[in-house]
Amino acid sequence: MKNDHNDQHDTSANSYIIGFALSIVLTIIPLVLVLNDMLEKTYLIVFILLAACLQFLVQIYYFMHLKETKNRGYILLTLAIGILLAVTVVGGSAWVLNF
Repeated sequence: MKNDHNDQHDTSANSYIIGFALSIVLTIIPLVLVLNDMLEKTYLIVFILLAACLQFLVQIYYFMHLKETKNRGYILLTLAIGILLAVTVVGGSAWVLNF
């Protein structure tokens, strides 16, 4: 029984380490591209947005443990509402700043 608990703890630690490593990589790659001016501006913006979306998915999967919960419906609904609010605020702000 004690080994089962330790195995679960090790798996959780491994999950955090993998998530942390992926987060660091998804942060460093766009930073290097920006600092070294390796891509055109349009491609750079697209790459940064793609890396940000991947970073979001890594955070959800590895750190918020969305995969491990039994009642995912409420969590997904809350997440969808949060994303909708964030997109509305950012999109509305960008729209207002253009005029």
